[in-house]
Amino acid sequence: MANAPISLLEAFEELSDPRARECAYQLEELLLAAICAVISGAESWTSVVEWSQMKLDWLRQHLPFAKGIASHDTFGRVFSLLDAKQFEACFMRWISGLCPSLVGQHVAIDGKCIRGSHNGKQSAIHLVSAWSSASGLTLGQVKTADKSNEITAIPELLSALDIKGSIITIDAMGCQHDIAAKIVQSGADYVLGVKDNQPGLAEAIKLWFDAAGADKLDRPYWDDIQTEKDHGRIETRRCLVTDDVAWLQEQNQHWSGLHSVIIIESTRELIGRNSTGIASVERRYYISSLPAKAALLGKTVRAHWGIENSMHWVLDVAFREDDCRIRIGEAAQNFAILRRIALNLLKSDTTTKLGIANKRLKAGWNVDYLGRLLGLNN
Repeated sequence: MANAPISLLEAFEELSDPRARECAYQLEELLLAAICAVISGAESWTSVVEWSQMKLDWLRQHLPFAKGIASHDTFGRVFSLLDAKQFEACFMRWISGLCPSLVGQHVAIDGKCIRGSHNGKQSAIHLVSAWSSASGLTLGQVKTADKSNEITAIPELLSALDIKGSIITIDAMGCQHDIAAKIVQSGADYVLGVKDNQPGLAEAIKLWFDAAGADKLDRPYWDDIQTEKDHGRIETRRCLVTDDVAWLQEQNQHWSGLHSVIIIESTRELIGRNSTGIASVERRYYISSLPAKAALLGKTVRAHWGIENSMHWVLDVAFREDDCRIRIGEAAQNFAILRRIALNLLKSDTTTKLGIANKRLKAGWNVDYLGRLLGLNN
């Protein structure tokens, strides 16, 4: 059964306060102040406090804030101790109400390193996120374990989401037998990139299409061509697919639910004054549990890169995520969750055509707009 929409504050009601004793500054007050401040442009605990002090009268319309606003040291200490996995679970509970079903939707999974979170003793944290191309919303994230990589984090993220009926795309890091099997067992389909981490599979796909030639009766395949002119170049993307996959099993390539193999051939040519008359050609390989429909598969592969352009790039440019030096305890991961809450709320707003950075400015200037984003206005 789909989760009913709940308010942001309701979603975090079950979050445990990491402090052992009763404190002057309530956890829900710290959460509300931090979320509102980050939406409004804050990028550190100091700026969270500055914004909150200026908007204290407005904040008191929603929670008591009997002792005023905590210091930046208090914010930093509490969020460094706050259980990041529990915080993430609350985030996913909230977003599941906004996206109650992923049936028929495309979900891209990809990792991102938060570069500023490293110090002399520990490396920067790496988060694997799920992103809906239809809504533009981040659905959840999981931190990779120390001395591990995305291969172990992806199954954990998949388990936390109800992916039934969706199409999951992952780059070559996720091209693993266990991950493909988990997606199929969950009732979803996959499109997985294939590179040198699966050298035998990549070479087999390349050789099959090289040998196919024009004789479609001998080796059946279908193609779809899309051309795009933008940014001083012409890009032509050709998607070639086949449902002839039985030969892979003969090579001990057993992939759960495999129905098609794919090549995306991208040809780029500069135009105008920068033109050299020479086109660059790039080939990328994929496997999928979807039928061999070239138009659908080409569109799905193209949609995967939206997680880079519409999520990761925005976090770096509009939120300056890589520049953030918050790093003590769980604080880096928890502040990353605050950014994703803010990004989802700003993405969901259709009342203005402003970009994300300008929406943050508007939220900081106009508490009526901020209250509307958070669903706090009566």
